[in-house]
Amino acid sequence: MRHFDLSPLYRSTVGFDRLFSLLDQVSGVEAANSYPPYNIERTGENDYRISVAVAGFAEEDLAIETRENTLIIKGAKEGRGDEAGKSEVLHQGIAARAFERRFQLADHVSVTGASLKNGLLHVDLVREIPEASKPRRIQIGAGKLVEASKAA
Repeated sequence: MRHFDLSPLYRSTVGFDRLFSLLDQVSGVEAANSYPPYNIERTGENDYRISVAVAGFAEEDLAIETRENTLIIKGAKEGRGDEAGKSEVLHQGIAARAFERRFQLADHVSVTGASLKNGLLHVDLVREIPEASKPRRIQIGAGKLVEASKAA
């Protein structure tokens, strides 16, 4: 495994601390966890969808939470006493163990909805750039800000 020294970048960048910590996390052990499998899709210019394979889990077994630019998806099956006495499992190939999957979200990315269909949990996301963060052109001497689209 290669380790990179990012300290020279700290001298010429401002506000990229989260990016550097994300790079450190990616090179960590977390990449080895592959349960449950998932897809990340881009469905539009600013729209995304995360699909997680949660076969055997019901809506009440799943929890979705966002906290500090992190999307957390948890799944845990509650013990169902009445189903356990009816049959004996001879082979269990469908995993039903508890899980917690974390996704780092970029700034201004928020969850717009979630749905469970055919054993797939779909979480829809959108990136909404606030007006204050959009490009602006500053005219010299005028002392006023002009939007980049109007100034072009």
